[in-house]
Amino acid sequence: MALTVDLVRQGAVRWGDATAIECGATQLSFRQVDRLANRFANALIGRGLAPQEAVGLLVDNGPFSVSIDFACLKARAVRVPLNSRLSEAEHRAMLEQTQPRFLLASAGLRDRAESLAKQRPGMQVLCLENGAAEPDWIVAAADSDPFLATPPDDIVLALFTSGTTGTLKAAQHSQASYAAICTNILANLVSPGRSDAMIHAASLIHASGTFVLPFWLRGGRSIVLEKFDPETYLVDVKRYGATHANVVPTMLQMLLAGSGNQDVGGLRSVIYGASPMPRPVIENALERWGPLFSQYYGQTEAPLALTVLSSQDHLGPDAPLSACGQVSVDVSLKLVNEAGEAVAIGEIGEIAVSGPMVHAGYLDAPELNQEVRLPDGPLRTRDMGRFDERGFLHLVDRTSDMIVTGGYNVYPREVEDVLLDHPGVKECAVVGAPDPKWVETVCAFIVSAGGACPSEQELGDWVRQRLAPHKVPRRIEWTDTLPKSAVGKVLRRDLRDRLRSSTDDG
Repeated sequence: MALTVDLVRQGAVRWGDATAIECGATQLSFRQVDRLANRFANALIGRGLAPQEAVGLLVDNGPFSVSIDFACLKARAVRVPLNSRLSEAEHRAMLEQTQPRFLLASAGLRDRAESLAKQRPGMQVLCLENGAAEPDWIVAAADSDPFLATPPDDIVLALFTSGTTGTLKAAQHSQASYAAICTNILANLVSPGRSDAMIHAASLIHASGTFVLPFWLRGGRSIVLEKFDPETYLVDVKRYGATHANVVPTMLQMLLAGSGNQDVGGLRSVIYGASPMPRPVIENALERWGPLFSQYYGQTEAPLALTVLSSQDHLGPDAPLSACGQVSVDVSLKLVNEAGEAVAIGEIGEIAVSGPMVHAGYLDAPELNQEVRLPDGPLRTRDMGRFDERGFLHLVDRTSDMIVTGGYNVYPREVEDVLLDHPGVKECAVVGAPDPKWVETVCAFIVSAGGACPSEQELGDWVRQRLAPHKVPRRIEWTDTLPKSAVGKVLRRDLRDRLRSSTDDG
């Protein structure tokens, strides 16, 4: 059974002095990244870090991001990434659950880290320096691999997700499951060579980071941008010679809306996922950038590619652009009803998956771990979908997002897709609004495409011509922006809370 830490070692030995990481003006070879990882690991071990102890990481993209991740593998630590965009209260909740004694922080996040440490006596903050300067706390550490005996069920990552409940919980991945994520990507999504390079503008703690190890193993470079800037992104693509990119739909939409040159340089592949892609956006992207795009569907609990819509699947008059792809070769996926029984082709069911990349369970949540498993083992994703006659999976919605109005089920995404086809709609999100007669009614929050906003009557007629009457929004709320997560997913829960609050106030 492959271990993630052994994949790191394999890449370092095989590719040696070739460039592995580029970040700004800093270039690091495979050997340098590996030796830095050894030093970070030995420094933590020297400070008393025990095997399977949590290490908090409040670290933005930078030249040491990959070495720190690899160091946690070599020290047998449980890596606990803290998204810098979250609130201090959310960070406190994560640290309370995982109880790390060490919190590594980027220089720009020192104040937040020290504020958290004041509330957690005994937790030590270890800061990185600005740029590529090595922090003083690793200077004296040995650069030899600690080579700790490592079992395959060692937990290597506790990644927090709120899912459908709104409560932060940590999905745990093991040495074996994280290695399986790497092989899943190589088998289904991308097969890089030593001349290839992927550009990372999204945070490496999310899906973007899962692409590092596949490129590392094949001798490809990882180009790490400190942040996503739509005005300079394509300039960086050309400047660094990127051949592959990974984006979330919001990023692609911002790039296409930019006023600058749309020359994509030597890009051969643009991989997108993490949230639904509006059809008008991908159609525009295909027209302007060409047939570069492929899509994956996965979850924090089961990354990365449970299904794939390949670049070829994006082409032709019958291209299933509303689908999230066909099932990956190393995944078992079925759609089930509430009783856990398989549904027929064309019927909507909950997506249930099995595969070596499925997580080892949520941290300290035995009841939840039992709740999200079918009796025969597959993970219930709480995503709803349907298969078409060609075997493409179409996401419908989360189980918690379904609207029940007058006894009829309405899946928000179906309504959103229709609204997004209207030229006056730039973005939208559909949720259930409390209603004394119907229990819930369909409410659409809409960001206009500019110019005169279409009337509620016009939008209602637009939907009514395409969907059943009970799916037509009875309420339209115009808004400048939609609340989104760090990876661009619309937070429908926040919109529902807004509606409940206005109802309570009334």
